[in-house]
This record gives sequence, C-alpha cells and structure tokens, in this order.
Amino acid sequence: MNNETLLIEKTPHGLTVTLHRPKQRNSINAQLITDLHNLLDLTERDPMCRCIVLQGENGFFCTGMDFNEATQMHSLANESPLFSAKYMELLKRFTTTPKIIISLVEGQVLAGGVGIVAASDLVIGSQQAQFALSEALWGLLPACVTPFLIRRIGFQKAFFMTLTTETINATEAHRIGLIDKLTEQPHDSLRQITLRLRRIQEETIHDLKTYFRKMWIITEAMEAEAISELDRLMTKPQVRVNIKNFIEKQQFPWENRENI
Repeated sequence: MNNETLLIEKTPHGLTVTLHRPKQRNSINAQLITDLHNLLDLTERDPMCRCIVLQGENGFFCTGMDFNEATQMHSLANESPLFSAKYMELLKRFTTTPKIIISLVEGQVLAGGVGIVAASDLVIGSQQAQFALSEALWGLLPACVTPFLIRRIGFQKAFFMTLTTETINATEAHRIGLIDKLTEQPHDSLRQITLRLRRIQEETIHDLKTYFRKMWIITEAMEAEAISELDRLMTKPQVRVNIKNFIEKQQFPWENRENI
C-alpha cells in the first residue's frame, strides 16, 4: 500500500501513514498533497478503517512547502493556485471526513506542516516535537494554515507565532492547545485513545465534525480568501528572489537586506 510519498501500514485502528520524503525533510510538494487526497478517497470507501494516524520520520514531521519544487515550476504564477487550492482542500477534508485524523508528532513541524497538525482531530506529541511558522521570514504568510490554527489555539497565539516566527517547544505547544496529549510514550497513548475511539460509530464521527464545523467561523469565503492571499504572495518578485537565493546559494532573506 506504499506510494511515492507515503508509507502506509494497516493497524487495528485503521492506517498509520508515515510522510516519506526523507531527503526533503518531509516537505510538502504537489505529489504529497495528491497522495494524501487519494488516501482519503481510499479510506472513505472502507468502513473498516476508523482512524488515520499521520507521523513523520527521522526527526521531521513535516517542514512545509518544498522550495526546490517551487523554483522548478515553469511558471509559479500558473502552478501556485493549483497547489494552494489542493492544500487548502486537504486541510478542509481533515475536518470533514468521517475518519478520525490523528497527528503523532515527534519531531520538527514548520509552516504548512503546522496546518496539517492544526487541522487534525487529535494531536499526540512527545517532548521532541517543536513547531514554527517561518513564512514571514520569506515575505509570505501562513494564509491557508491560519483559519485552522486559530480554530485550534486562538487568534492571538496564532498571530504571535506568525509575527515572531518563534519556535514553540512541546511543552508550550501543549499549553496553548496545539498538542492535545503530551507524553513520553506517544505510541502507548495512541493505543489507549484508539481503543476508545473505536467504540464510536462512523456516522457519529461525521455528525460530530459537521456540527463542530458549524460552530466555528471557517466559511467558503474565508477559504477562498486564504487561497487568494497565498497565491498573491507567491507571485511577488521579492518572494521569488528570496526562495531562489536560498535554493541556489543557501542564503536566507535577512542575509541579503539590500534586496528587501
């Protein structure tokens, strides 16, 4: 059941899915998004699958957009809208699918990876987990992440993470609600939780997610605004220069202030 970017293992609770782009530190490219959509398509047709557990490997859960792929796109202006729309739709599907999405975080989570965690139904983390929204350093914003992050941790904390780009350790992430359960034995905690979750009917999970989505402010207009803003920022010349310099010269934007 493995594919290009995911390692998939059947378990008593459903599937454990390992994001598998080790050379790219589990960054998000178009294929990863497609593979996750296809995974949801598959599981939604399988009544025996109750939970999808997402995890990383080698110290990385997910490190956000794959800049290498972004610079290789023949036209960033044409390709970016498709990428951002499919990413936004993926986060939305996490919050609407009748399957339970659990992120098991034991490493670094950056930028768009924070969106995957924030949109998950439950987050189990170890002390090795750490989170950062680094987009502003490149002239970007976590536009698609923000609605789901605000839903999880609140406006001001999401604003703080975006503005400061500060790394949040596991203890702080648990305190603000980005991690639901912090433990030194995350796999043991996962087993205990999934034992309880299997008692809940899939129809009830669907009803629960649908109801709670109505209790929150994420609307189709907000989703469209998030996609539009990310697309606008990705086509700004300075953003493209910032990314290009990092890929080609390993130069961070703040190391070349004369171009800012």
